[in-house]
Amino acid sequence: MKPFISTKVYGFFNWVVAIGMLTSPWLFGFDNLHGAALLMPIIYGWLQFLMVVFSNHEWGFIKVFPVSMHCFLDVLGGLFLLGSPFVYGFYHDVMWPQVLFGGLIFLLGLFTKSSPFTDEPRHVFKDGLLNHTADVDELMIH
Repeated sequence: MKPFISTKVYGFFNWVVAIGMLTSPWLFGFDNLHGAALLMPIIYGWLQFLMVVFSNHEWGFIKVFPVSMHCFLDVLGGLFLLGSPFVYGFYHDVMWPQVLFGGLIFLLGLFTKSSPFTDEPRHVFKDGLLNHTADVDELMIH
């Protein structure tokens, strides 16, 4: 499938998810809960915040974290958030913030233009082949 989300849109929604997850216990009124129901969105919100600050896209500040790695971690984290109310058993108390944010971040990580899931693989050498022994020597770390 062809990626259709630009890194600019991806970066903006990463900020939305980071701030939304950090504030979701108070926005959605489940700040009186304890355990995974309360800590899951706060911890994931901080992780998302750190990734977006260091991510190498238009909305990142420090730009050292590759977007493809951020997308990969978003797909894994989004799946984890989608299942967390059921895995940890707090789906009776609160479910929708984790499911909505998890689904959003999963889809963003999957369909962004630099995503390793939808982007064409890039090879270091032309045609992906080593042609000379000099190329092998360049790869050697001394």
